[in-house]
Amino acid sequence: MSEYLVSARKYRPATFDTVVGQQALVKTLKNAIAQNQLAHAYLFCGTRGVGKTTTARIFAKTINCTNRTADGEACGQCDSCKTFDEGRSMNIHELDAASNNSVDEIRALIEQVRIPPQIGKYSVYIIDEVHMLTASAFNAFLKTLEEPPSYAIFILATTEKHKILSTILSRCQVYDFSRITVDDIVNHLKNIAEKEGVTIDIDALNAIAVKSDGGMRDALSTFDQIVSFCGKNITYKDITESLGILDFEHFFKFVDSALNNDVKASLLLLNEILLKGFTVENFVTGLASHLRDLLVSKDAATLSLLSVSEGIKKRYQEQAAKCSNEFLYEALDLAAQCESDSRPSKNKRLIAELMLIRICQLSDQKKNQP
Repeated sequence: MSEYLVSARKYRPATFDTVVGQQALVKTLKNAIAQNQLAHAYLFCGTRGVGKTTTARIFAKTINCTNRTADGEACGQCDSCKTFDEGRSMNIHELDAASNNSVDEIRALIEQVRIPPQIGKYSVYIIDEVHMLTASAFNAFLKTLEEPPSYAIFILATTEKHKILSTILSRCQVYDFSRITVDDIVNHLKNIAEKEGVTIDIDALNAIAVKSDGGMRDALSTFDQIVSFCGKNITYKDITESLGILDFEHFFKFVDSALNNDVKASLLLLNEILLKGFTVENFVTGLASHLRDLLVSKDAATLSLLSVSEGIKKRYQEQAAKCSNEFLYEALDLAAQCESDSRPSKNKRLIAELMLIRICQLSDQKKNQP
């Protein structure tokens, strides 16, 4: 029986060109390698799951490759590349500062830095979650980071750049990794689904991408979870059930009810949502997001701000056309006020129901204006 690998490991990028969503940053690194303008220390910053450690490994592999391709990628065939791919490279050293953050670990690393590489040109030291180092460990590391041997390159990675000492920052080239866009995540998941023989609709992929909040690793973990739960055929409904996401259909129904001044239908809809196990906070937050999406759907210039499929964009446009700007502004204001008022309240449902009644009255007030 073959060993199961999670998608985040199975489809981990192995070359610069396969890194998702960091094109400008990757181009800069490739140019630095091609022009032989390598810094002795780099700091990779960004939220979790955007490719910091993966890019560091690709960078380390590429600078030690003895036969790089014409487009600046590691060849994958030389001894250095093979030892890296097999996990036995003596040129690349990784330290997890989250669990090895004391001054003793850093002193041991400094001793290791003094040993030149036996094969290859550079010894690369990747220190993950570097912000977890103690103050004394940072101080012990400063001198080596400032004047390392010519063959040593440090790549520090962190999710919390603000915790890094300014003396460390000043000694590094800083690269800020951006959150991966919904479109990039969707396209990557679509390719993986095809390779795995999984059928999944575009709305389901969008839901996974939005929930991952710009982190590819989170998106891949969620994808694996959904496949385990649903099998090889996945729909948007499966996503909402397995991940506990409020279906956008509820919000389309509510806005239609509000435009028709149908308080009864609105209250019954809230009750239906609460019976499914969702909280008042889930509903109010989702409604505010829906109203915001309707607002940006009223102008073709801002329609691209929606992180949904083309079919759902069309539905947003159609409903937005029925809503006046004044209705959306006031409804958003009521939703924001409800969100604020419900936090300290012991009767959150009552506050949410009052919000629904007031939103339903907005269009009625408009009709009654002389």
